[in-house]
Amino acid sequence: MLLSMASNQTRPGIGELAKDSARNRIGVVMGEVGGRVQIRPINGGTEWDAMPDNVVALTAREELSARLAMKNGDSRDGL
Repeated sequence: MLLSMASNQTRPGIGELAKDSARNRIGVVMGEVGGRVQIRPINGGTEWDAMPDNVVALTAREELSARLAMKNGDSRDGL
C-alpha cells in the first residue's frame, strides 16, 4: 500500500520496501511515530528513523537488488 503525499507523489506503506534518500539506505517500513518513519534493514537489525519526505519508493532495479539480498539472506539461514 502506498501512502499519498501532498506533492502528488507516493510513499511506501508499512511492510513495503523503501529508500531513505537522506542516508541512501534501503529497508522495510515498520511504522510511523512522532512524525518520523521507522525503517528496518532488509535482513533485520535495528530500525532507524527517517523524515517522511526522505522516504521514497524504490526504482525497479533497487527493488530487484533488495529482494535478491533478502532471498540470499534466507538461503544462508537455511530457510
